[in-house]
Amino acid sequence: MAPMRELLRTLRAQQPHMLRLLRRLVQTESPSLEKTAVDRLGRLLATEWRRRGAQVRTLRQRQRGDHLRVSVWLGHGRPAGQLLVLGHLDTVYPPGTLRQTPFRITGGRVYGPGVYDMKAGLVMALFAVDALRQLHIAPQKRLVFLFTSDEEIGSDSSRRWIEAEARRSDAVLVLEPSAGRDGRLKTARKGVGHWTVTAHGRAAHAGINPQDGVNAIHELAWQIARIARFQQPRRGVTVNVDVIAGGTRANVIAERATAEVDVRVWRMADAKRLAQKFRALRPVLRGARLEIRGGMNRPPLERTRAVRHLFRHAQQLAQQMGLELKEAATGGGSDGNLTAALGVPTLDGLGAVGDGAHSPREFVYARSLPERAALLAGLLATL
Repeated sequence: MAPMRELLRTLRAQQPHMLRLLRRLVQTESPSLEKTAVDRLGRLLATEWRRRGAQVRTLRQRQRGDHLRVSVWLGHGRPAGQLLVLGHLDTVYPPGTLRQTPFRITGGRVYGPGVYDMKAGLVMALFAVDALRQLHIAPQKRLVFLFTSDEEIGSDSSRRWIEAEARRSDAVLVLEPSAGRDGRLKTARKGVGHWTVTAHGRAAHAGINPQDGVNAIHELAWQIARIARFQQPRRGVTVNVDVIAGGTRANVIAERATAEVDVRVWRMADAKRLAQKFRALRPVLRGARLEIRGGMNRPPLERTRAVRHLFRHAQQLAQQMGLELKEAATGGGSDGNLTAALGVPTLDGLGAVGDGAHSPREFVYARSLPERAALLAGLLATL
């Protein structure tokens, strides 16, 4: 077992340096859709890792920001496997947000856009490796850190890299922020799906010859009523029509109407049943036609025996530091959903402790930085 209290002492001494680096990362804005900005943060992070002797590979992308693959081997001889640590460079905030919500530290809290989700996690990864090296603790496995640029917008360009590294790994640790202000790890996440239901009708004059038209909005309304009945709250199945659009003018029978549907499930079996229900939808109005597309963007991270084992191991490490660690389930998805679906043991929510993700109130507790970095270091040393 790694000397957890010694790791914690070492990292607490580094807290001022962690905060200085966190300031630099937060002040380097990195909106998901701004490739130049995300790449700027990536270069900054790559420099920090190269200073530590890590092997850094830039996975270049044309439209989205580049991803970073960082490889660290602190042992001797051949590694006995691989551990994958996932993080992301991008944030949900548009350029210029920093002017309205600047980086600041007050009352033991650190504020700023992206500080909680998840630039504090990026800092923790660097300092966890620093602490292992400083204390001459050599993990038995190669450490691979994959920092992606598009997690907040669905991981379209990074998914293949995430899944490829996960298949080579014995476990995956995810630096997403904790659940709640008490620092709970995430041992289950809902799968996230998206469906588009488009009703096609026939245009006609609403006053002169409405009988010749087929109202696509009316057809869509019938379908929305059906879709609402797909929900199963007791099973955690939520189905919500959150965007609708259709028609051209008030005096024209609508020829086309579309609904965007958000789906969340705890179990992949429920996702498959929902897919059958969507594909079984049929038009109600004579002459109408339905076009249905979609599926799961992120499969659920299910609380399997392997996940429970990982959590109990983390809990024991935390206890050695005198800290209590709990677990939680959440309806939001992360890249951990992708790795868990491959059957690779995945532990999520290992990032900083705070609150207010995706809002101007986003913050982390300064004291959580060395605590969570020590926990991460302990996991890297003992898995």
